[in-house]
Amino acid sequence: MRRKAARQPLVGEMRVPRPQPHLEEVLASEPGPHIAALFDFDGTIIAGYSATAMLREKFQRREMSVEEIAETANVIAQHSLGNIGFSGVMSAAAKFMKGVDEDSFVEFGEELYKKHIARKIYPETRAIIEAHQAKGHRVAIVSSATIYQIAPTARDLGIADIKCSSYEIEDGVFTGEIIRPLCFGEGKVLAAEELAAEYGLDLDRSYFYSDSDDDIELLERVGKPRPLNPNLKLKAIAEERGWPVQRFASRGTPSWVDYTRTLYATGSLVGAFAAGLPIWALTRSQREAANFSIGLFGDFATAITGVELDVEDEKHLWSARPCVFIFNHQSKADVMILAKLIRRDMGGVGKKEIKDIPILGKLMEWGGTVFVDRADGKSAIKAMEPLVDAIRIEGKSICIAPEGTRTLTPKLGAFKKGAFHLAMQAGVPIVPIVIHNATDVAPKNEFVMRPATVRVTVLPPVDTSKWSVRTLNAHVRDVRNLFLRTLGQEAEEGEAAEATPPKKTARKVAAPKQATPGKKPAPKKPSPRKGRTA
Repeated sequence: MRRKAARQPLVGEMRVPRPQPHLEEVLASEPGPHIAALFDFDGTIIAGYSATAMLREKFQRREMSVEEIAETANVIAQHSLGNIGFSGVMSAAAKFMKGVDEDSFVEFGEELYKKHIARKIYPETRAIIEAHQAKGHRVAIVSSATIYQIAPTARDLGIADIKCSSYEIEDGVFTGEIIRPLCFGEGKVLAAEELAAEYGLDLDRSYFYSDSDDDIELLERVGKPRPLNPNLKLKAIAEERGWPVQRFASRGTPSWVDYTRTLYATGSLVGAFAAGLPIWALTRSQREAANFSIGLFGDFATAITGVELDVEDEKHLWSARPCVFIFNHQSKADVMILAKLIRRDMGGVGKKEIKDIPILGKLMEWGGTVFVDRADGKSAIKAMEPLVDAIRIEGKSICIAPEGTRTLTPKLGAFKKGAFHLAMQAGVPIVPIVIHNATDVAPKNEFVMRPATVRVTVLPPVDTSKWSVRTLNAHVRDVRNLFLRTLGQEAEEGEAAEATPPKKTARKVAAPKQATPGKKPAPKKPSPRKGRTA
């Protein structure tokens, strides 16, 4: 593990696992809202094609008729052979949309994002986007895809401006026609010029990121064309014209090496605990055996997956034990990361479903994990009572993710109060462990883990000795704001817990709306003339 002195990042400041030429260029670039950073969507912001994910999801839901399946296959084949262009593909798709309520497709797009699209976002592209935003550049998506494919991702990335292809709508229902011009080829240039006219942008000093030679017109129009993951034709054009190229391997189809690494890392949990059995048998100390196994698992699993930890202020991991460690839960990789960091004398909390998994459930229970029913708050509180004894009597530290479950993206979720109640009852401090980019290893719903440098910041212990149930909401908010600021996300507004007013007013302050912390502006829905995908 590499260790660094602590430093508080500015809101919007990017933390990046490895240097990137495109990113370094942005960080050194001229600031100002007159510069645009335009991004294609498919293959540039996300790996692969959102249309493919959309078709797969519709097929799995059995929402495609035999006629639609046959026609779709024919259109794809004809497009591949060059017999029909993009306009023909969109016209064919629009035909099957006729009579469909737009609201239902908006919901479908949100579900598509959660199940498929979110885990396809390139972390490197996310870093480039956030660097442009930190420079004050106007960031927009200019894509031939539809608003339903793009909008949830744009919202996650804090991108308000979208120019895209559109289906015609009347009275909230698709008519079966497309709106021309489509946002494709020369249509993307028109879209970019509309943005320039609206915001006073200088396209000659602006960027456009794309993976395809289909976007050659807009790449030639801007002053800084930047191919990302280019196809063969664009790669050849870029080499001929001296355009800088960058390719990412953090998403997309995994290699057999990635699968092998993941299988070995997953299986190493069993092997690590098996290696601890002789210690238990010979010393009769389950605690020492578990400590050996936890450290061994963390070391082996991170090494075999190629995960390197870049830790700031590691000293706080040891300065206040026993304690309650809390961490932001981004990835399945968090388990091995925490095992490598905390190493010994630890217990945890997991969802009750894990307990029923053969071998794994027993191993985790043996290692000190308490399983709770998240749907039953009273039952969960009762199940966690032994953890108070584990802290007070055994001197163990407990590790809990207050978000309760993994988040789809690096954006921090709302905090539950269990960890905070536990720290208060046990009379121990809370030590926040902020994981910056574990999604680079494996985002939610992704089985395969890939090599990455994961940045971790261990914050100073938070004293809970003067906390009370009456002020707990404010304390939870304050601790969550520590995470938000460290991650470079917008902190939640509200008075500090120390300044909590009298009881009646305190209840109003202590119940902020949890749906909006760190919320970015929602993407604008473009008008049909500007490429609205209705």
